[in-house]
Amino acid sequence: MIKKTLFVYNSLSLFNILNEIKENFYFELKYIDTKNHKKINFEQYKNYLIISTNFDEKIKNCTIIDNLPAKIIKLVEIINLNFLKKQFQNQSEHKIKKYTLDLNSRKIYLDNKSLNLTEKESDLILFINSHKRADLKKIQKIVWGHSNDLETHTVETHIYRLRKKMIKAFEDHSFIKHDQDGYFIN
Repeated sequence: MIKKTLFVYNSLSLFNILNEIKENFYFELKYIDTKNHKKINFEQYKNYLIISTNFDEKIKNCTIIDNLPAKIIKLVEIINLNFLKKQFQNQSEHKIKKYTLDLNSRKIYLDNKSLNLTEKESDLILFINSHKRADLKKIQKIVWGHSNDLETHTVETHIYRLRKKMIKAFEDHSFIKHDQDGYFIN
């Protein structure tokens, strides 16, 4: 199980309330303030949340708990729900070279640009990315469920269309490449 960490930002009263009952939680509790939040490398935490009683534009992805005092059960419910959302989001995002593939929305992202994908395109990208070289017969069998001896141009057609979409959206002329050993993501 991935360790969860809850950061309480600039709200000492909220931190103190949670700290008193922390033995009932399945997450680690930490306090951060305006001074020390910049020193924390959040990327080292696989599953974390930041909560506060006040909005601060410097803090991204912060859940605001602005109706204190609240019932502790309701507060813990909100925290657990946000941990679940974060976990679901983390499981759906895959790093594909310089891109991020989101399986929930079926979009691929690069910087501030995105491209809608079909389910097969998403499956195709994931499959090719998970292999050093993916040969045509393996792609046909695993991604499409076709037998190895079936003569079809389904894979080549999908790759051709996907390449065209990648060029149009990202001006990437070399996203999926092919050599004698198979297809690969460049």
